Amino acid sequence: MVVLMAVEDPTPQEIWGIISQIIGWIYFVAWSVSFYPQAILNWRRKSVQGLSIDFLYYNAWGFLCYSIFNLAFFFSKEIQEEYRRRNGDNDNLVRANDVFFSVHALAITLFTIYQSFIYKRDDTQRISAAAGAFILTTVVGVAAVIVAVEAGQAMWIDLLYFMAWIKLAVSLIKYLPQVWINFKRQSTVGWSIHNILLDFTGGILSITQLLLDAWISGDWSGVSGDPVKFGLGFIAIGFDIIFMCQHYILYRDRTDFYVNSVEEERQRLIAEGRLPRDTDDIFRRNRTDSAASATSGGRYV
Repeated sequence: MVVLMAVEDPTPQEIWGIISQIIGWIYFVAWSVSFYPQAILNWRRKSVQGLSIDFLYYNAWGFLCYSIFNLAFFFSKEIQEEYRRRNGDNDNLVRANDVFFSVHALAITLFTIYQSFIYKRDDTQRISAAAGAFILTTVVGVAAVIVAVEAGQAMWIDLLYFMAWIKLAVSLIKYLPQVWINFKRQSTVGWSIHNILLDFTGGILSITQLLLDAWISGDWSGVSGDPVKFGLGFIAIGFDIIFMCQHYILYRDRTDFYVNSVEEERQRLIAEGRLPRDTDDIFRRNRTDSAASATSGGRYV
């Protein structure tokens, strides 16, 4: 005799919960992968020229704060209990993908900073006084909150919220140096557009997941209780639109003036169809004539 087991259909709330998890992991992948195009571009060019050093240091400090925030909210029972006491016994909305994303982003950002030391860069490419002052000031602020916690004047969750606001502040300003560099050079060469396209996708999905989770739980305090995630999405989208306008509309010339040699630039222009292939022989003849002239003691004016 065959016994048929009744299988209950998932409730709409359970279905939406699954959709939320899928969205979360998609945005995690999009945002995480978005850090690789810049590192790959640096490696291919063997140069970080055209990339803002301020952006790199802002990013590293911001993601350090964000990693600590997510790790504590996800793993610390003490922090989770304090959050419930402050938010009507509701759980916080930090998910595993948030933790993985922030830690992974910190690691790749530190690697990109390492690239800035080993690859070619301009003499003027160094962290600015403004960026250094901002980072130092916020570090002092973190130290002050820690002292307040130890003195019983604040709780550890207050420190985490302070670090979350640092991350939000960093996100407000970190792209400004790169926007300015692109404007000054009238070019986006050295700055990966693929990073921006993936970041834009992640921003849209991040906001979607946060709002969906709040709607499923019926608790919109999760949005106000996690301001950094909500704010990050909107800020990322805004700057991504600016960079896309710079790259695709304002500064469409892709000529890389920083490449290691004229030969590399010539090959790139031929591959893009912007330089006829029959110039290849002309270029070789000119180079041969130039070498012969140098050998015989002649020179070109």
